[in-house]
Amino acid sequence: MSENTQIIGMKNLSVQLGANNVLNKVNLGMLAGERLAIVGPSGSGKSTILRLLAGLLLPSTGSLHISGKEQKYLRLDQNNPPDVRLVFQNPALLASLNVRENVGFLLDKQKVYSQEIIAKKVTNCLQQVGLFDISEKFPNQLSGGMQKRVSFARALISDSKTEEDSIPLLLYDEPTAGLDPIACTRIEDLIIKTTNVVSGCSIVVSHVSSTIERTANRVILLYGGKFQWDGSIEEFKQSKNSYVKQFRTGNLQGPMQPEDL
Repeated sequence: MSENTQIIGMKNLSVQLGANNVLNKVNLGMLAGERLAIVGPSGSGKSTILRLLAGLLLPSTGSLHISGKEQKYLRLDQNNPPDVRLVFQNPALLASLNVRENVGFLLDKQKVYSQEIIAKKVTNCLQQVGLFDISEKFPNQLSGGMQKRVSFARALISDSKTEEDSIPLLLYDEPTAGLDPIACTRIEDLIIKTTNVVSGCSIVVSHVSSTIERTANRVILLYGGKFQWDGSIEEFKQSKNSYVKQFRTGNLQGPMQPEDL
């Protein structure tokens, strides 16, 4: 696929959860190779977008296409789902499985590869994130930072059910929340490296300025169920847009209400 290939297409997409209209007729196109950051106040719907793209939620109205395929069914109900990989804020490792079993979980489940091949794939992915000789350890034997890197290694392994020529879409949900600046830098470097290794595109949801600025080349600000601003990372850092300026500075005065900040 070329860089002009559209990976994400949202058209007049809305999501209503109970009485709350979380997303209201939003439109979004994302091309191969883009690294997008979605920003906005807590509760503005950023995680809802990740859930849509991960196949955990369907639009209430409108349409969502991923790699040219309209998403009419949840991921678990699809025979050939798009290649979407989610890295959670919490590493979400299974405590009863060792590192090899956690990283190779999907491949084990699909029963396509031998245990020897899976072990080699896991080792390679662990080395990609700077981890060595820990495949037999369990999550509770690892530091929080190491657990986070194991979750990145898991994102490097493709689900064998996805189509071979698809471009991976990597989703990062608050990947550096609560980390010290040095740990943030390590994780930010891994976001860029992981996206490049799989030749994919990525979406980062974050409130951390360094994560937004270092991992994205495009930023969208979400508020009130709509995309209020969309532009390059350089434009984001200099924009006089009232929503962007308020988000960057944390000012209580602006179009976003204080109770949402």
